[in-house]
Amino acid sequence: MLLNVYSRVVPGLVLFLFVTLSSAVVGITASRAAYETKAKFAILMDADTGAVLFQKNADTLMAPASMSKLMTIAVIFKALKDGQISPEDDFYVSENAWRKGGGVSGTSSMFAPLNKRVKLSDLIQGIIVQSGNDAAIVLAEGMAGSEEAFARMMTDYARRIGLTKSTFANSTGLPHPDQLMTARELAKLAVHLKTEYPDYYRYFVQKKYNYKKYKFYNRNPLIHLPIGIDGLKTGFTKDSGYGMTGSGEHQGRRLVFVVNGLTSKKERKLESRRLYEWGLRGFKSFRIYKPDEEVASALVWGGESLYLPLVGNNGVRVLLPRVISDKKPLKASVVYDKPLKAPIRKGDQVAVLRVQGTGSSVSEVPLYAGEDIQRGGFLRRGWTSLVHLALGWIL
Repeated sequence: MLLNVYSRVVPGLVLFLFVTLSSAVVGITASRAAYETKAKFAILMDADTGAVLFQKNADTLMAPASMSKLMTIAVIFKALKDGQISPEDDFYVSENAWRKGGGVSGTSSMFAPLNKRVKLSDLIQGIIVQSGNDAAIVLAEGMAGSEEAFARMMTDYARRIGLTKSTFANSTGLPHPDQLMTARELAKLAVHLKTEYPDYYRYFVQKKYNYKKYKFYNRNPLIHLPIGIDGLKTGFTKDSGYGMTGSGEHQGRRLVFVVNGLTSKKERKLESRRLYEWGLRGFKSFRIYKPDEEVASALVWGGESLYLPLVGNNGVRVLLPRVISDKKPLKASVVYDKPLKAPIRKGDQVAVLRVQGTGSSVSEVPLYAGEDIQRGGFLRRGWTSLVHLALGWIL
């Protein structure tokens, strides 16, 4: 392996290793300057590995503005995938939707006509391309009976996919004290939309949309540039500032970014592009463990074995800065939420290897059970219980 481990792995809730990357691998000893952005909130993530290349206030709740429409769309896409609705279904434009989100509202609108019915396919494009608040309210009312009920569906969906902080009070992202998300959870939602709904993801790269007499152009300025961006959503309110959740692919590598709290459309465009292109230029993949090579071991409660070997999926690769110092050891840790409980099947994901790179970059790689561990007998479970009580899993 390419990591020199200086201390024996200590199993527990968090297992700490102190490692240094071989200079033969990197070939450069100068340390990389920390990246800076004007955004108040930001994150840059590698979609395939989950590596966080940059973060700034990424776990702080913020007003997401129209970026929260990504959750509105996620609920709609799930209903489409499950066959609950069809692109040809039509939805009624209520006076509430027309007044709160239509042309008379002074907010972004697709100008859906009052007391008429609009096809789902048109409403989806109205949300994604034009950021139409009327379209978002029409769908919320049509699917859940009210916007408030639909917002509860959005929060429930967030919890099901592991977004623990986000809360929703409407389908539009218009200002509300309970309409809150974090940059990290927006990035995770972006990855989820790409992986879970590939058949519908094409809407995000649609550059224009004609509806009746109106011509709408996608508000994401980066999809019009030849840099690989194919989504997802911009946002703006006075409370949130200017923000963008974006995703792009270059040479088989997909990056997802979120910025928010910027002061203008121009600043949003420049900061988004700069962050994305910095991620493409500044990082490369390193293999640190070979296939089937044990990364660490974790303590198990109630199993035939006390320890479980942890391995990567076909080895372990992490994204790290291309330019990195070999004088200061990198910090790595193996993290899992609770004491592992038998039975455990070989191949189950049970932990994460987290490698702290230069500055704010963090590379996270899933770790899996390297073998089966069956549930132990009564005496075995009693003995491991005593170990837990006596030592608090600090072995």
